[in-house]
Amino acid sequence: MKVSELQRNSLEYLLSELRRITGIISRRMQEIAATASREDDEFRGLYISEEEINQLLNDPALFLASDYGQVQHLDPADRGGFLATSRLQHLRQTCGLSPFELDVVLIALAPELELRYEKLFAYLQDDVTRRRPTVDLALNLLCPGLAGQLAARRCFDPDAPLLRYRLLELSEENQSKQPGLLSRSFKLDEGIIAFLLGEARLDARLRLFATFAQAQENSPRLSSQAEDYTERLAGQDTAYACVLVGPDEISKQNLAVEVCRRLQQPLIIVDTALLAGQNRPETLLRLLERESLLHSAPLFWSAYENWLPREGEPANAAEFRRLFARFLTEEAGVSFVSAVQALPPLLISPIRPEFQLALDLPGYRERQHLWEMQLGQAALGLDLEGLSSRFRLNSGQILAAIVTARHAATWRGEITPTLEDLEAACRRHSNQRLNNLARKITARYRWDDIVLPTDQAAMLSEIVEQVRHRAMVYEKWGYDRKISLGKGLNAVFAGQSGTGKTMAAEIIAGELRMDLYKIDLSNVVSKYIGETEKNLERIFTEAGESNAILFFDEADSIFGKRSEVKDAHDRYANIETGYLLQKMEEYEGIVILATNLRKNLDDAFIRRMHFMIEFPFPEEDDRYQIWRRAFPDETPIAADVDLRFMAHQFKIAGGNIKNIGLASAFLAAADFSEETQQVAMRHIIRATRREFQKIGKLVTESEFGPYYQLVKLTEFKASRLNGSMPK
Repeated sequence: MKVSELQRNSLEYLLSELRRITGIISRRMQEIAATASREDDEFRGLYISEEEINQLLNDPALFLASDYGQVQHLDPADRGGFLATSRLQHLRQTCGLSPFELDVVLIALAPELELRYEKLFAYLQDDVTRRRPTVDLALNLLCPGLAGQLAARRCFDPDAPLLRYRLLELSEENQSKQPGLLSRSFKLDEGIIAFLLGEARLDARLRLFATFAQAQENSPRLSSQAEDYTERLAGQDTAYACVLVGPDEISKQNLAVEVCRRLQQPLIIVDTALLAGQNRPETLLRLLERESLLHSAPLFWSAYENWLPREGEPANAAEFRRLFARFLTEEAGVSFVSAVQALPPLLISPIRPEFQLALDLPGYRERQHLWEMQLGQAALGLDLEGLSSRFRLNSGQILAAIVTARHAATWRGEITPTLEDLEAACRRHSNQRLNNLARKITARYRWDDIVLPTDQAAMLSEIVEQVRHRAMVYEKWGYDRKISLGKGLNAVFAGQSGTGKTMAAEIIAGELRMDLYKIDLSNVVSKYIGETEKNLERIFTEAGESNAILFFDEADSIFGKRSEVKDAHDRYANIETGYLLQKMEEYEGIVILATNLRKNLDDAFIRRMHFMIEFPFPEEDDRYQIWRRAFPDETPIAADVDLRFMAHQFKIAGGNIKNIGLASAFLAAADFSEETQQVAMRHIIRATRREFQKIGKLVTESEFGPYYQLVKLTEFKASRLNGSMPK
């Protein structure tokens, strides 16, 4: 049967029931006419005559199906198949309405569809101002005797279906009085009116924080878990709560959607962060319960942490939390509760069992599948395997990164995002809270900027390749099943200060297009017992979601050798080292430890490292190459500059050479003795002397060789310029 036919049949059944209610009203009118005197009848309803009432009741067009059968408000999707029967019947079954309660709903619905019923109700209640039905009118119309009316009064209790599910709104005709139940009028809730007339959307009061989940194509892992989960849940006869644990909110929602799809049910996503700030929480929770029943849709409660006690919460938060806990216990059917971390069994009750399922972050292959699925044709030619290996994003972050990359492409006037757009978007949507714990380093160096022996340069390249191909090795080639810990990449850069350790870390970050964070040890190491572990726990936790490279400079101050226990400080220092060993094994990102002396590191750390790279002190040929790279191509170099002499004469590290190059450029820029400003040998010689003075090393006249006179001449000119010596 087509959806439009289901809608038409449902509406025709509703109209036939309204005609039945019209018959009940007509019989009541006849009883009044038979018992009333002519004088009473003359003034009944003040001005509504019996002839007018009879004419209205005998109107052949009143609630004819042919007049309403073409109305179509139904969503194109048949949500779960419950529309195969009348919506009125579905309302009765899901809310547990008695025949009396169902007729009350129809009486309240009549004036919403036909205003002439207001005249009928005013006539029946002998008051032209009372155009809405009252409880007394409903009892007189539907219950023949006093005993039946007394029993039916319980249907208007707060816990009875009519008010529990907010089907009716009881009002007071006169606010200055305190009327009893019989004199209170009732109105059908707007959401129920919309539902009975074929509306498939949620109640308007809920749309700010709740919505129907959209069906999505899931990864093979989620589809397999959903199939297994559905089989387990399908055999449950009672209501149950499914607690989905993990940091990936989108994956948890997709799993719930897939389970509901297999159960042939829709799913309602509830944003608890928005819900928590709303007024009248009990009303909203009851409306959610009602919508869940009417649409045969389980509820997905996102971010359960919003309901946990926290400091500085609003005064009504505790009451809201109590209502929510009671609601989860009483709610019928299945509900999904999302939490980042495993919860204590708060939701378990004798009538509502609880199931917990942990969902880890998507693996390399699943991330690649998500990239390919969301990018479509735009994925062709892109290294999505490498992207999945480098950036451990959850499903939501991948979707957000794709949107950001497409916006970047549109800004350039292009349609398809490039790999650079996707990489930049991945960095942007990674966790940025690591900025509070470490200093972000902008990677500016490339392979041409560093001078290393062939073997060390090859090992740096191997680090880059290992990161790019983790997906292939761990998932496609099965090493993920063989290794439980140590799936990250840990490297030690050992060498004297200035030999290129930080530069090498920047090169790796630049090649992988990943963020590089240098850990400030002053914010990590604490003299108080246990504080160092807490600080490192925060760093590794945040780094795990940041998709960044961690760079520990002078790491031997933290990762130093464990010593013989002589006092309490030694014992706790060894505990810190053991704790760090554990965190390094658990961490799946990239960690680079830099130390001036390899022998200072604990042997257990060395065994757990994937790479140990020694940065040697540069020899003369290496120093010459470093000198050449110390000056950018745009820098004007004078003809008298002799870099071979500098490399042969001064045995200094690359960091010192870089400092000398920069200082000589500033000296040349301030030298107005020549028309054409260039970095000359005298500037380099003077900058070298200043660098040696800074590091506390004396330089003799013989070390400057033939350029010693340049030193004296340069200093003499400088003293004349600032007026410290007579001309």
